[in-house]
Formats: sequence, C-alpha cells, structure tokens
Amino acid sequence: MARSLEPLVVGNVIGEVLDMYNPVAEFTVHYGLKQIANGCEIKPSAAALMPHVQILGSRLSSDLYTLVMVDPDAPSPSEPKWREWLHWIVVDIPEGSDAAKGYQLVPYMGPQPSTGIHRYVFALFKQKGALMGRSQLPDGRGNFSTRQFASQYGFGLPVAAVYFNSHKQPAVKKC
Repeated sequence: MARSLEPLVVGNVIGEVLDMYNPVAEFTVHYGLKQIANGCEIKPSAAALMPHVQILGSRLSSDLYTLVMVDPDAPSPSEPKWREWLHWIVVDIPEGSDAAKGYQLVPYMGPQPSTGIHRYVFALFKQKGALMGRSQLPDGRGNFSTRQFASQYGFGLPVAAVYFNSHKQPAVKKC
C-alpha cells in the first residue's frame, strides 16, 4: 500500500515542493540500516554517502522512473520560495530495481545544512519512455524547481515521495 500524504502535507513538502498527488508507487530509501520515514531526522554525516533507493514492483515491468532529491530550505531569502537546492537526479530506473540501475544525471551530494532544520525530499516520477540520451543537465544545483523539471520532461505529478530532516552538526572541539 502506498504511503499516506499527511506527513508530506504537515511538513509542507506538498505545497512548497510538490503538488498534491495520488501515491501509486512505492520506494524505500536507506542510509545504511536506517530506512527513511517522513519527517525522521538524519545527521548529515550519516547521509554523506549515496543512499540505497529501491523502487518496489515487478522486475518484469518495462516502467522506468526518475528520482529527484532536493533541499527546499537552502535558498537565500532573496530567491523565490518555490526554488530548491538540487542534491541528486537519477533517470531510467527500472521498476523493481534500485537507483544504481538507473542513469545518474546529477551526482549525489549529501546534506549540507547551514543553519536551522532542512528538509531533504525524494520525489519519484514515472517516465513516459527512456530519457538517457535526451535528458539535459540542469543549469546548476541552486535555483532548481522540481515542478519545472517534471513539466519539462512530461512526468506530470509524482507517484511517490518521502523526506527527512537534517540540521548542521556541531563541530568537534579539539583539546
């Protein structure tokens, strides 16, 4: 059964990053042994390495997916609120496989919150066909829009999403 949207609404992921959608797919995100659940807290050091992302479903399916990871809390106050900091894009992920089976369009970058609590959102989109060879790199990691990216490739609404919170870790003082 697909995840409830309530935590995404309460966490303002629906509204700020994504539009309301009907969850019709499932995926899991693991940093080591810890599975991400909406609103859980992960230290930046625990998320420094690329997570294991598994798209659930039949390996016999020909469906392909795109995974986008963004931080909507990174932009400066002068930038529009609907812009995000891009952390990762993987396209052409086969259903029933992990993200490593897809094509990494933008390499993974772990959380780097400067101040306050940051949300890190994983959005999954079903593709209408293969993108490898016809997808373009975004103009950078800053000033990214998940909605605009999805529109550019005709994805429509996401099919699943999950997010976690992270905040800057205190520096270790040396004596």
